[in-house]
This record gives sequence, structure tokens and C-alpha cells, in this order.
Amino acid sequence: MSNSTARQPLPMMWISTGTIVGLLAVWWAATTFQFISATYLPSPQALVAVTYDLVMNGYQRVPLIEHIGISLFRALAGFVLGVALGVPTGLITGYYRSCDAMVSPIMAFIRPIPPIAFIPMVVLYFGLGELGKVVLIFFTAFNYAHVNAHSGAAHVPIQYLRAAQSLGLTQFQLFRKIVLPAALPQIFTGLKVAMALSWAVVVAAELVGAQRGLGFMISDAAQLFQIPVVFVGIALIGLIGLVLNLILSATETTLVHWKGR
Repeated sequence: MSNSTARQPLPMMWISTGTIVGLLAVWWAATTFQFISATYLPSPQALVAVTYDLVMNGYQRVPLIEHIGISLFRALAGFVLGVALGVPTGLITGYYRSCDAMVSPIMAFIRPIPPIAFIPMVVLYFGLGELGKVVLIFFTAFNYAHVNAHSGAAHVPIQYLRAAQSLGLTQFQLFRKIVLPAALPQIFTGLKVAMALSWAVVVAAELVGAQRGLGFMISDAAQLFQIPVVFVGIALIGLIGLVLNLILSATETTLVHWKGR
């Protein structure tokens, strides 16, 4: 048997699974043998017990599924509204230079400002209800959806545009059949970033005046020093964020099937 046949590379899934199992083993050992105090790092079995209790009894008399649902509603509502406005404006400003000249200075000023800096203004203008939280997430999603759609439309290969013009396509046809498809990979990159940040910002939005949601649950549990609940809340945020990203990736694979070919 040759060396090339004997030394087959390990499948990537095995490597990933082995890494996760190894980290869990280190975590279990560190907490079981008390290398790290359970006050600061709960054991895996303790988190399983806390998760079961949250599923069965909820948190602060509110079912866990309701905490998850309200956070998802806030994040997805702001995300959808931000994308619905950010992608078209990004495409238009990326394709038409006159529109870019009007909008780019404003976006260049707004883009570096972190969304949480707007929390006091959002509370002042929109109050502590749902609208203010959705507006904050809308701002986040719009920002990243716009900049990536703008970049995609502004960097369409010139040979595509010249070939379309030589065929007599109108400006609208050129925009719909050339610019939009060429910008789609960049648009989906923006959607993934916008989704991840929208889901992250919902935690910050729920720190102010919220009585339900994963962000509220984490903040309230931290104040009561219920550290296992904090860990479970963080784990749920990561898990749900992963599922949302997988959904976007599957959608991208279906719609942008030519990417990478």
C-alpha cells in the first residue's frame, strides 16, 4: 500500500466533532475536579439541569419559548425592515453616481457609530416599548445591508455592462438583468452580517425597559447572580444565531447557484 493511500486526510466533520468533544471534556474535567469554581463556570450537567428547569417552568413566570419568540420577533422585524430599505438604496447608490454623491457622505458619517450609542435617543423618541427596540435593530440591519449592496452594484465587471449595452438593453433592463444578479453574492454577505448583528443588538435593546426576551433574561439573571441561567441564555443566542445563518446560507445556495463556479 502506497503512502498516499495510507495517509488519507481526516474528514472535516471528524475534526470539528473531535474539537467540540475535546472542549466539552476539558470543561467537564475543570468543573468536576473543581479546578474552576462552579460559581464562575457551571458544569455541563448543571447547565443541562437548568435548561430543563427553564423549559418546564420558564423564567420569571414567563415561558422560555416566549422569551425566545419575543427576541426573534424584535430581531427579525428590524432585520426585514432594514434589508427592505437598505438593499434597494444600496443598489441605486452603487449604480447611479449622482445618487451615490448625495447619500455616501451621510452613510460615511453614520456607519462608524455603534448602534448602542443610539439607545438614549431611541428611548427619548420612541419610548420603552417594542417600536424603539425594532428601530434600533432596523438601523443596524440597514447599515450593513446598504453598504454591501452598494459595493456589489458599484463593482460589476465593466465587460458585463459593455456587452449588455452593445445588445441594446435599456437602463432598467441592464440594472435588472446584469447589475442585480452580479451584486447578489455581495448582497447575501451583507444579509449575513446584518442578521448576526441584528440578533446581537437585540440583547442590548432588551437591556432597557424589557420584561421579556433573552437579553432581559441574561441581564436579570446576572443581577441575581444566577450564573447558570446566564450561560444558558448565551448558549441559546449562539444556537439560534447559527440556525439563522444556516437558513441564509441555504437561501444563498439556492438563489446564487453560480457562485464559486
